Amino acid sequence: MQNFLSALEKEIMVYAEHYSAKETVETIFFGGGTPSLLAPSIIENILSAVQKHFRITPDAEITIETNPGTVDLEKLRAYRSLGVNRLSIGIQSFHDDELKFLSRIHTADEARECVRNAYRAGFENVSVDLIFALPGQTLERWNRNLTEALALQPKHISAYSLIVEEHTPLYSMVKSGAVTPLDESNDAAMYETTIELLESRGFQHYEISNYALPGFESRHNSNYWNHSNYLGFGPSAHSFWLDSSSGKNSDASGATSSNGRRWWNVRNVTQYYEKLKGGALPLGGEEHIGASHLLDEAIFLGLRRGELNTAALQQCYGVDFLAEHKKRLQQFVDDHFLFIEGSRIRLTQKGFLMCDSIAESLMSISK
Repeated sequence: MQNFLSALEKEIMVYAEHYSAKETVETIFFGGGTPSLLAPSIIENILSAVQKHFRITPDAEITIETNPGTVDLEKLRAYRSLGVNRLSIGIQSFHDDELKFLSRIHTADEARECVRNAYRAGFENVSVDLIFALPGQTLERWNRNLTEALALQPKHISAYSLIVEEHTPLYSMVKSGAVTPLDESNDAAMYETTIELLESRGFQHYEISNYALPGFESRHNSNYWNHSNYLGFGPSAHSFWLDSSSGKNSDASGATSSNGRRWWNVRNVTQYYEKLKGGALPLGGEEHIGASHLLDEAIFLGLRRGELNTAALQQCYGVDFLAEHKKRLQQFVDDHFLFIEGSRIRLTQKGFLMCDSIAESLMSISK
């Protein structure tokens, strides 16, 4: 652990030499694996390193992902005293058999108690994660998960459809026939139920899988979706940067666009430490992103948030989106997938179900 922490502080320091003067940090996010396994003293050391080398805004959103079963009231109070002001709690389900299927270490009762303890510890901004479309899951059971979550009064809910990823135990079970994925119609019905129920309780559907009471949208995640700069530290961490000093271009139409860079660290903890110890950055890979690639990303990221601001696309990329894609957009309007208000394209509830294919269609035109 000490080797890891030393390497982490060194990485923070190295990047601060290049980036600390360019941006003020507005959000800090301790993400998965399971950062709530870390003692509060370790979180304090990491926060101190960031605060030592970067300028942090006084109202910065500081989030830690938390799994029930890894924290108690005392630990949560300690996190809160350090300045952590947002919790993202990985509940996933309030049914013990579903939690067992998902290999979670907590029970439904421990999940409920974790949320209650979060408020007792002084947190006001509490988010819970849920997963639907589990094999064999019924709409009634999913509705009970949502109802239980709402009863705990979180400010934010992330609800994700189960994805079968390669190289996971679930993938092996599906491939062998031991587990049958839920069919698409039931998956869609659960998604529509989620939107309808949460919106009826005052939650805003501000991203394809995320819902928040007004003022409690995740500022950190919103930065990802807005193409804002971010730096990631630690094994597997990803970073993204649009350097306006070197990447900004202007074309004949007056549009401005940037060239960006995305990079990521090695996954292995030992390799991460050894690279930094040897004076090298722990890079696992990188890509340089031109204007056309950024435009395509802006299209699918915008649609994941439910709308495209075509005026902003024209300003940044010189694209008259409504004119260039008029025929295809009209077909989507006729199919009730989206509607157009002035310079904004907005998805309908039906359109959210087709978000990826709509984005892919428009991205293929933009290239």
